[in-house]
Amino acid sequence: MVKGYKLLGMVLSAVLWAGTVQAHFGMLISSESMLDNQNTKAITLKAAFAHPREGLGMTLAKPQGLGVWFEGKTTDLGGQIQAIQMMGQQAWQVNYAPRRPGVYIFHLTPTPYWEPSEDCYIIHYTKTVVAAYGADDGWDHELGLKTEIIPLSRPYGLYAGNLFQGVVKLNGKAAAGSVVEVEYFDDQGRYPAHSDYMITQTVKTDAHGKFAYAVPHPGWWGFAALNTADFTKKHEGVEKEVELGAVIWVYFHPWRTE
Repeated sequence: MVKGYKLLGMVLSAVLWAGTVQAHFGMLISSESMLDNQNTKAITLKAAFAHPREGLGMTLAKPQGLGVWFEGKTTDLGGQIQAIQMMGQQAWQVNYAPRRPGVYIFHLTPTPYWEPSEDCYIIHYTKTVVAAYGADDGWDHELGLKTEIIPLSRPYGLYAGNLFQGVVKLNGKAAAGSVVEVEYFDDQGRYPAHSDYMITQTVKTDAHGKFAYAVPHPGWWGFAALNTADFTKKHEGVEKEVELGAVIWVYFHPWRTE
């Protein structure tokens, strides 16, 4: 009987652990967040779907859209993407050469992902911002996505320890009370969490859709604001809810002491 109780306890612990840590993130990671040298030929952007804090990848189907906004114009990069492996799963990659000074906003629209454990589809509209050759205008530009995070803190040139702030928009309006999940991208497992509760950090937006988070460590950090869509999508003939995520990835640098 004792063994039976132990087994039951292990099963319950596993279920609770899975429920605690399974935060999904659309990912769009650039090889550089800032370019200072105009001799740079190109940057590489990798698109994935994962549990980034744990370095656990999931299959990302070919995206419905991948583009870059620059000086008021959006360029479609979808025809240039190549399939790769990232965290052991299918992901995508594109090379892009920012040729002129400016701020480049890269954005990904994925194919809806069916998540059986949550009985819903997941769509994460994902962005990252790259600044090139000294220009500094347009980093807070709103792309008009179904949902997106508009940064209030400049999303590059940041130190670990800085406070990152943003506004969550849903259908073009500020989304009050949105849950914003925050995770560090630790694909090599160098920094294990102290507790399952600390894998995903969570904040909420205020009445104006604003949130803030103080980043404790250098590296890539993802911010995913979650809401339920105002539409459903069929799965095996049954209408299912859709989780919409507004995601932005931001790189934070270590403080130099030398």
